[in-house]
Amino acid sequence: MIRDKMKIPRRVILSLIKTILILVAVVGLMELFAPTGWAAADDRKPNIIFILTDDHRWDAMSKLGHPVVETPRLDRLSDEGVHFTNAFVTTSLCSPSRASFLTGTYAHTHGVKNNLTPWNNQNVTFLELLKQAGYTTAFIGKWHMPGSLPRLRGLDRFITFTAQAGQGRYFDCPLIVDGQPTPSRKPYITEELTDYALAFMAQNSARAFCLYLSHKAVHHQFLPPPEIRGRYRGRDLYLPPESDAWISFNLNHIYCGLLGPLSWNYRKYLETLHATDREIGRVLDKVDELGLRDNTIVVYVGDNGFFWGEHRLMDKRWAYEESIRVPLIVRAPGLIRDPGRLAPQMALNIDLAPTLLDMAGVAIPASMEGFSLVPILRDSRQPGRRAWLYEYFKDFPYRIPHIKAVRTQNYKYIEYGNHRPPELFDLARDPREMSNLMGTTRGRDLLPGLQAMLEKLKKGQRP
Repeated sequence: MIRDKMKIPRRVILSLIKTILILVAVVGLMELFAPTGWAAADDRKPNIIFILTDDHRWDAMSKLGHPVVETPRLDRLSDEGVHFTNAFVTTSLCSPSRASFLTGTYAHTHGVKNNLTPWNNQNVTFLELLKQAGYTTAFIGKWHMPGSLPRLRGLDRFITFTAQAGQGRYFDCPLIVDGQPTPSRKPYITEELTDYALAFMAQNSARAFCLYLSHKAVHHQFLPPPEIRGRYRGRDLYLPPESDAWISFNLNHIYCGLLGPLSWNYRKYLETLHATDREIGRVLDKVDELGLRDNTIVVYVGDNGFFWGEHRLMDKRWAYEESIRVPLIVRAPGLIRDPGRLAPQMALNIDLAPTLLDMAGVAIPASMEGFSLVPILRDSRQPGRRAWLYEYFKDFPYRIPHIKAVRTQNYKYIEYGNHRPPELFDLARDPREMSNLMGTTRGRDLLPGLQAMLEKLKKGQRP
């Protein structure tokens, strides 16, 4: 009889189960749509330091086993963050790539298709969106997009230069500081820009800030400061066998100012990179000095790669690995649980804007074509993207056809304009892309699938 009195009616049990299921679903939805950055756990948003260099290709780092160059500060950043070893740009050229970093979109979307097409100031940048979310923002360094300097929305500081058609000069480069022509204060441009960056950080250390630090280095003419000049003199540079200490008299390279022996240019490049690494160290040290390390995201990336004789080429633009692959390191102490990880997932320049917004707890616009890398930063098991689109548009006076390519984890298929035959490479078996599989039995087997992927990507569809 006592047991009968303790029985719970069936309808009550069903009601309780229903309530529990609803609560589980609500909690799951809250986790799904909650901001993924520090904003989810802390009222203060993380500071963001985005450091962009020019022509720094992915493997020019001592951490990755480069036989000559010394990059101890970048190595430190890699040890303290996640280093994407398969990071790429969707167009290997300064202006289009820089616009893609800012907007999270391809060149065919943001409109800066080469170094001649101007920036459209209707483009929305992640700096503008962060400013709307309460950030203090600064763009310091190389803008280098055609046309007059824009009045970028969402900036509290805009420090740049227009010398040498926006390329700037390594020594005694005049600046434009918040619209005002300003003489250089220090002889060497990389130090000068770093000084402005450190001052901005110190002035805004009590509030959430976003610093976009865009260096001229390591673009040609590859000029290191006097104290580093000659650091690698006499060292074996391990140039690719096809270079044969080649002297670059090809017209494309003359247009770039790349005259003289390959080894001479390359030594200067590595010395200039070492000097840049030193300035990056100053930024990291300032973060520590200000007590901001635990609440500051630091991102380092290059705007495109560079050929040093591979395929008997110099410069960039072509869809080969040396041109399209860049270093990408993200240090985010509040987010990354396993610092020092080398991430093999493919990441793109168009992914940086959505990633930074995501980490700041700011909604990612649907117009952005990249994907947030936050899931990969949190969990090494996340798969990453399957394939992506590379595009290059004609850029006078360079004699390079327009290019469309698809790059997967193991394969690359390249289509050219000007009736140049296509190319197909097995990157797992042929990482230096020396054996074109077009016309072979294996190439014929792979071609339909890669062509279908490329057509989908051209239309903005997922392959």
